[in-house]
Amino acid sequence: MKASAFLYPWDVVGDPDAAARIADLGVRQVTLAAAYHSTRALTPRHPRHRIVTAEHAAVLYPVDERRWSGRALRPYAAGAWAPGDAYGRAAEVLAAVGLDVHSWVVLAHNSRLGAEHPETSVVNAYGDRYPWAPCIARPEVRAYLVALAAEAAVRPGARGTELESCGWYGLAHLHAHDKIAGVELDEVSQYLMSLCFCGSCRSGYAEVGLDAVELRAAVRGALDAVWRGAGATGQELLEATVGYRAAVARRLQEEVVAAVRVAAAPGFQVLLHADPRVYRCGANVGVDPAGVFGVADGVVVPCVGGAVDLLAPFAPYASGAVLAANFTVVAGMGGRPGALSDDAARAAASGATELRLYHAGLASEGDLGAVRRSGALD
Repeated sequence: MKASAFLYPWDVVGDPDAAARIADLGVRQVTLAAAYHSTRALTPRHPRHRIVTAEHAAVLYPVDERRWSGRALRPYAAGAWAPGDAYGRAAEVLAAVGLDVHSWVVLAHNSRLGAEHPETSVVNAYGDRYPWAPCIARPEVRAYLVALAAEAAVRPGARGTELESCGWYGLAHLHAHDKIAGVELDEVSQYLMSLCFCGSCRSGYAEVGLDAVELRAAVRGALDAVWRGAGATGQELLEATVGYRAAVARRLQEEVVAAVRVAAAPGFQVLLHADPRVYRCGANVGVDPAGVFGVADGVVVPCVGGAVDLLAPFAPYASGAVLAANFTVVAGMGGRPGALSDDAARAAASGATELRLYHAGLASEGDLGAVRRSGALD
């Protein structure tokens, strides 16, 4: 199966051996970050640095000022971790060794946006804002994300794009010094803690026959049982609200993909990072497996720890589309680089047509060696 390795520009820029090292893995493609959230990343082989701290969400190329002039919501430039056109420099080097380059664009995940424009953030049932999670029901947020996707996805030389966080973000977030694990939350409780009650969402609930005041009280009541240790409740609240939220996410995805297609040349591939459980929030947004291929050219599906069960719901609908299994190949992050061949075979049996390797820049030399020896990319 065709395979693509995820990379950051700082994995490549300044390392004369990086492109050849990636090509030697056996991949034909790289998925290169063009717009990314804040992070702290290891670069275990780079000749100039070992830790890169991306202090805030940023685009990793120079923006087109004509697109953004006069807009209150606009992308932030990267700092010293990816100055200038870091994406473009990395893409040129990778293409020079024969690798296809696709852009990697993170959309509804931006802590700096929430800090500087708090009105854009998801607001939970208790009135707490999630600054990392822009509310996609807000018209100004959707307009920003659509414009960002149209610019960041279609970088010079890119043959396609993968759109991460193209939907709802919620409670779960890899946050610095995170301290929210004191009470274990099941999936329903996570969902209830991710429901938004900003003005746009309150209006949206009303449009589908839900009183926002009553809904908020019911959500808090269901969660209060969790805080008391009485067990999770609230499945009926998930079922009452998930249709509204799925429709909002679908609208965003349609608008984003349409904008990318207008900006791109014919044949440009657009994939969504996705989860078949429609209520899910985060990097891999919940989608309807039966409908998502009517929006995008395919999906990239998380296969955490080698598990391939999330592929099967997409398989009946993926004829002619990309169904990519995303395997972590960093052992220190729970990956199984040495088992990639077996994992790939199970993914293919579940309908996968392509592989994704997360993440070639973060992986140790031992991890990369295990990927090569696995034979999965021969």
